[in-house]
Amino acid sequence: MEKMYDYLIVGSGLFGATFAYRAARAGKKCLVIDKRSHLGGNVYCEKTEGINVHKYGAHIFHTSNKMVWDFVNSIVEFNRYTNSPVANYQGKLYNLPFNMNTFYQMWGVRTPEEAQAKIEEQKAEAVALMKADGASEPRNLEEQAKVLIGNDIFEKLIKGYTEKQWGRKCSDLPAFIIKRLPVRLAFDNNYFNDKYQGIPIGGYNKLIDGLLEGIDTQVNVDFFSDRERWESLADKIVFTGKLDEFYDYRFGKLEYRTVRFENEILDKPNYQGNAVVNYTEREIPYTRVIEHKHFEMFGQEVYNCPKTVISKEFSTEWTEGMEPYYPVNDARNNELAEKYRALAASETKVIFGGRLAEYKYYDMAPIIERALSISIEK
Repeated sequence: MEKMYDYLIVGSGLFGATFAYRAARAGKKCLVIDKRSHLGGNVYCEKTEGINVHKYGAHIFHTSNKMVWDFVNSIVEFNRYTNSPVANYQGKLYNLPFNMNTFYQMWGVRTPEEAQAKIEEQKAEAVALMKADGASEPRNLEEQAKVLIGNDIFEKLIKGYTEKQWGRKCSDLPAFIIKRLPVRLAFDNNYFNDKYQGIPIGGYNKLIDGLLEGIDTQVNVDFFSDRERWESLADKIVFTGKLDEFYDYRFGKLEYRTVRFENEILDKPNYQGNAVVNYTEREIPYTRVIEHKHFEMFGQEVYNCPKTVISKEFSTEWTEGMEPYYPVNDARNNELAEKYRALAASETKVIFGGRLAEYKYYDMAPIIERALSISIEK
């Protein structure tokens, strides 16, 4: 029996939508299905009080790959948003990433030379303490961070935030999680080093709608609830869901971290003056507060919209029924994931792509780059 579609694409996030776009333009017939009630995966935005709320957490597009930047801008124009987060520690504010503004706020130093001397002094103290305890190399994330940046910045800007993110003490986390810490000896609050960054004008739904224009889509569909039927519809499958679930957990279940959000509509035009404020002390349960309007509204536009929407983010362990966000790339999970990847590599009719299907942390631009790199059969 002839198949109805060339490709069944399971999941309508950036990988699935980009692949569908390319396949459709290569003359292939595609069906995109998603178990959620909307398209777009985690980049989906929900309009609230005239504001595009990033429903599944802040998404800031950044890349140095001109091909990727030109591609997304060919679908929808991106704005000039520049990510410049602020850290709040016990009511005091510090600029991120670590730069001359941070060092002035932390120590009162005014020149790169003074800042470098203070950092080196603190790093030397950390190395001495570690060696006095009989260690020649950092044994955990806490020691690694202190050796890289010193005690003051670790205690105020890294420790509490990291422990909330991982649900574990820094002294119980492996050192490799922090391989390096960016230090800028310049007054530069731009978080990313990439050449291009921004947000789609009108929100990420504009990008997804543009990618999927003219392509058959269905939402509220669980691929696994009627797997044989869905598989029978197409010659090939592009799968973006959980890799272990595709193989019915035959080797065991992979683990994830997830994020919970508490949203509030506030009767004021400007709550925190910035899109992203991290709360770095352990005693405050959320990791950061996102004020969504600052992604797309600038200057007077902020005040022309009389209300604002904020989201408090809570990092937590993933359990069944929750949204899986981040792979837990420890030894046990990496070993398990390799077993599943070996199965995936032997498939001839299935393409696996994305954070869940590859059990790998991806940012948005690399996801699109990967989807653009896959060859479409003629």
